[in-house]
Amino acid sequence: MIAIVSAPTNLGLRPPRAGSVPGTAKAPEALRETGLYEALQSRGARDAGAVIPGRYEDDPGRDPRTLRNQVAIAEHARRLAARVVDIRRRGDVPLVLGGDCSLVIAAGMASRVTERGGLVHVDGHTDFRHPGNTSAIGALAGEDLAAAIGRHLPEIADLDGLGPYFDAEATAHIGCRRDDEHLDEVSETIALTIPADRIVLHGAARAAADVLATPRLERGFWLQVDVDVLDPEHMPAVDSPDPGGLSPEELTRLLQELAPRAWGASVTVFDPDLDPTGAYAREVAEIVATGLCRLGSEYAS
Repeated sequence: MIAIVSAPTNLGLRPPRAGSVPGTAKAPEALRETGLYEALQSRGARDAGAVIPGRYEDDPGRDPRTLRNQVAIAEHARRLAARVVDIRRRGDVPLVLGGDCSLVIAAGMASRVTERGGLVHVDGHTDFRHPGNTSAIGALAGEDLAAAIGRHLPEIADLDGLGPYFDAEATAHIGCRRDDEHLDEVSETIALTIPADRIVLHGAARAAADVLATPRLERGFWLQVDVDVLDPEHMPAVDSPDPGGLSPEELTRLLQELAPRAWGASVTVFDPDLDPTGAYAREVAEIVATGLCRLGSEYAS
């Protein structure tokens, strides 16, 4: 049974402008308003509640060697990881609706505790900034893949001694643009990297097959889906829209192929503040309902 967890965090993002906060914290309720939760529950899912984050603080005077909202992110990750572990111990499959992609830290902590395998990171960016390749760290939502495999500050990449949360050899990234500044580094570091243009050229089914054939991903993985993998023509309601992304149909097909082998998933970075009519919330809801409805159905624990 899928267990839906709301994780309305915006802690990993930069403020859109001085004095404001990112709108991703509103995403779970915006998706609920579309009828997504009811649609999933009609297929046997259950609502597993919400894990509420601490208060967002931009803190422009923070030490530049630290992350924005670092303490709050760590605390939220611990509580969300505990919820995910509880869901798995009940025999259910967690579907975490965020929020921003700092949620990968919680998924990684839960993965280490339950020995659940690798990570498939679907995102329009590599999210691979880290202290080894830039002095401008600060927003974990642009650094989560690096943190997930241990390439970041130990205060976030090794919480409670659990890092690295995912082994690089058991990690795949799908969907960055060809001009991503960290593409070469990521390709050299993790097991599999598939830029968006390869999916557009060869199809989502081919990309999914490559993932499922990757050693150490065959036995299962956490599926992290950042909706900025979509082209802005279809999904402009994200903090960093970049051209060259997937269509809703391509993303849906990709998820349909991957989701059955995943032991859990998170969906992130949709920003309702950029969606005044609700049209993009409905688009995300349709992708989730169709692409992830068989989440975990073929996962062998």
